[in-house]
Amino acid sequence: MIQIYSIKDSDKWDEVITSFADYDVYYLSGYARSFFIHGDGEPHLLYYIGESLRAVYVYMKRQTALNGVYDSITPYGYGGVLFDGNVNEENLLLFRDEFLQKMQNENIISDFVRYHPVLCNALSMKSISQVVDLGNTIALDLTSPEVIWENITSKNRNIIRKAQKNNIQIHYTDDYSIFQSFISIYNQTMDRDNADEYYYFKEDFYKVIYDYLKGNFQVFYATLDDKIVAASLILYANKQVHYHLSGSLSEYRHLAPTNLLLYQVALWGCENGFKTLHLGGGLGSGNDSLYKFKAAFNRNSGLQFSIGKQIFNQELYDKLVELRLQKDPNFNVESKFFPLYRDK
Repeated sequence: MIQIYSIKDSDKWDEVITSFADYDVYYLSGYARSFFIHGDGEPHLLYYIGESLRAVYVYMKRQTALNGVYDSITPYGYGGVLFDGNVNEENLLLFRDEFLQKMQNENIISDFVRYHPVLCNALSMKSISQVVDLGNTIALDLTSPEVIWENITSKNRNIIRKAQKNNIQIHYTDDYSIFQSFISIYNQTMDRDNADEYYYFKEDFYKVIYDYLKGNFQVFYATLDDKIVAASLILYANKQVHYHLSGSLSEYRHLAPTNLLLYQVALWGCENGFKTLHLGGGLGSGNDSLYKFKAAFNRNSGLQFSIGKQIFNQELYDKLVELRLQKDPNFNVESKFFPLYRDK
């Protein structure tokens, strides 16, 4: 049996999610709601109940160029199917068959998944769907302050000490007033990095996080002489902490406020009983400067990041590719982007 919930059913949605031992903040209705506000599609929770296996899957349902035809994608961040029960081949195949049928009944023709590296939930899907392993992501082990410090590279430890000596102070709050400072610093950082328009979020996006993820976020911020010079939106749930959005002022970057900030987030997580602080990976899953910055916080980390691609209706998928080609004769039909017809 499969039940589909929308964010109108947020209480039931979260009740189902929190009944799974491995749930994370990315699966909560409030998180999906924030990306609904951002324009990423309509959030849905698929809940499967078999004889000895349960499963949940959160996805954003998106209108395509064909009226009444949709595709789906996991919300920004990490997701994928979570299982509870007897995860054997027979049960996985039963789930797959019902899942495919349900998606087709919903007129969803394709699905793109960003799997959760900490939960390693791509592994069980490899036998029943197309899973592609990409790069690595970094997570800190929060077992103890000693373990946290030992795993940090010696160079990064010196950078953290330098930030402390330069009188960088770290604070955190879930008060809404901090978001004005955070938005300003974050947007300046996106400007500096020539970020895609997608990565600029309107104030309504942050308001949803404040209203619907209370108890699942903190804004950590670094100050120098009472001036906020860096800030990070930190999400958390069920023993996992996530480095979600972050920014710093250019003129203070040489003082390494973000390095000290992330170290303090790790200590806070440890003190509050969390097991991991997930920093994510590099841009496009590459081994770039962003990845190397994160890797300096745990020399022993290197979680596998994987994506999933499924086409439920090849005929309509091909039709959408053809429509895209008609509108844009220079469209690259050899692109690896998925779904192909959405390639920028």
